[in-house]
Amino acid sequence: MNAMKWFSTFLRKYYVRIGFTLILVAIVSLCFLVNPMISGIIIDEVILAGRHTLLPVLIAIFIGITIFRSAVKYIYMMIFERISQGILFEMRDYVYRRLLEQDFSFYNKNRTGDLMSRQTGDMEAIRHFVAWTIYNVFDNVLLFLIAIVMIFFVDYRLALCIICIVPLTAFTTAKQLKSIKPAFHKIRTQFSSLTAFVQENISGNRVVKAFTREDYEIEKFNKENDDFRNAELEAAMIWRRYVPAFEFFVVMSTIVLYLVGGIMVINEIISLGQLVMVNGYIWMINNPLRMAGWHANDYQRFVTSVEKIYSTIDVEPVIKELDGPYTIPKLKGAVVFRNVSYTIDGEEVLKDINFSVQPGQTVGIIGATGSGKSTLMNLLCRFYDPSDGDILIDRVNLKNYDLRSLRGNIGMAMQDVFLFSDTIEGNIAYGNPGATFEDVKKAAITANADDFVMKMPEQYDTIVGERGVGLSGGQKQRISLARALLKDPAIVILDDTTSAVDMETESIIQDSLKHLGNKTAFYIAHRISSVKDADLILVLEDGVIVESGTHDELLELKGYYYKVFNHQYGEFDQRPE
Repeated sequence: MNAMKWFSTFLRKYYVRIGFTLILVAIVSLCFLVNPMISGIIIDEVILAGRHTLLPVLIAIFIGITIFRSAVKYIYMMIFERISQGILFEMRDYVYRRLLEQDFSFYNKNRTGDLMSRQTGDMEAIRHFVAWTIYNVFDNVLLFLIAIVMIFFVDYRLALCIICIVPLTAFTTAKQLKSIKPAFHKIRTQFSSLTAFVQENISGNRVVKAFTREDYEIEKFNKENDDFRNAELEAAMIWRRYVPAFEFFVVMSTIVLYLVGGIMVINEIISLGQLVMVNGYIWMINNPLRMAGWHANDYQRFVTSVEKIYSTIDVEPVIKELDGPYTIPKLKGAVVFRNVSYTIDGEEVLKDINFSVQPGQTVGIIGATGSGKSTLMNLLCRFYDPSDGDILIDRVNLKNYDLRSLRGNIGMAMQDVFLFSDTIEGNIAYGNPGATFEDVKKAAITANADDFVMKMPEQYDTIVGERGVGLSGGQKQRISLARALLKDPAIVILDDTTSAVDMETESIIQDSLKHLGNKTAFYIAHRISSVKDADLILVLEDGVIVESGTHDELLELKGYYYKVFNHQYGEFDQRPE
């Protein structure tokens, strides 16, 4: 399926409505025949022949047709607007759902600003095409053909002289379409780049201010803005080259009319009233000629936008479910990694990982930054698939599970805490929206978040800013932990969740977590105090498990864990010599 066929799937359900509306457009176009005819009759019958009694009737017809035409035009314009909004709603919904289906690898390769521009600027170009361009092109083509036919009825020789300009107009329009397409592709690319830049800088405005890099960022923005302006100007320059040609064709058609038509009137081949009538029809020819360039621009913008959107959503997720996936309401939590390796872009992040965990056991994972700790847990959540080996939960391969069922049984407090612009209660209940306030409060107490929440002006109804603005790092971590616990998952993953809290708070949280019940828990940490009580501690180094065992067993090995233990408050991220 190509981009235009994909778009037609949204347009298809509106075919009947569009067909009916185009009939209304045709009726309005036919109404334009009346006014030039009335003008001709007034000249020939009223002014020249002296039949003055016809004037009131002709004026009444003129006014009536104008009112009728305006009313019908309003109706079909509103119908097309509703159709465009309906298509836009369905397309946005479809594209958004496709974006939610994508996995981590997709978002690693696509900038947020680019994806946002697909849902904003590109969608608006499509709406404009459906709401305005479709019926205007149809209206202009119809007016042109009707005018030519009517002029043929007056005199075929005059009509042939006028339509000799049409092939030149068609040739010019085709050339414009061909030359303008790359320019509009460049415009959409630059718009995406500008949107991505602005989004990134607004999100990172605190870093910009902290390092006083406002001038540097303004300079970068100006470059992006200049590139977008230049892309628009380049397209405008192409368009400007063709607009004078269309205007020239319009003027030439008028000159032909007055020159040839005037000679015919003098020679009494046609009457003066017929010349006035043809002059009215010449507008119906000139306007489509004048608008040809504009419609070519709108069409090319529309095609470019559809192609851009389609290229974004026409990407199949790497993580896919098998046919008839295994669904289970509640897992027990037995986890087995069997010869698991993970490679990305030619770099082996994890190598031959082997360990097993029984339901209810706790696993501590420690290692230097970049050793693969978070990647290990991302594989367990099936955000990525291992390059080699198998991961089993409750003796079932991870790939056989329904993704929603699997992830619904895993509560994860991520290293990079993301909070939504919502209340604290809403953020905690995000993974379990049906939870009662008592459940939310209980999870907050377990995560040692209840104390600071109750001191806030609105307590649990306090609105946190975007990404948790207004909260400290430790407060955000505790809310994230409460959110993970409220799901009542079979497996809990805490990815460096207590790194931003003090030792006393960490101790309180650790004590609370001991009473979670029969949940399998994974703790990724730098502090020995966070993992020393775990049933199994894994020490990762360069993607390999170099040590494993309990706290006492690892101390006896006198390896990496032992050295970190002896530097309890030292730099854990550096491998000791």
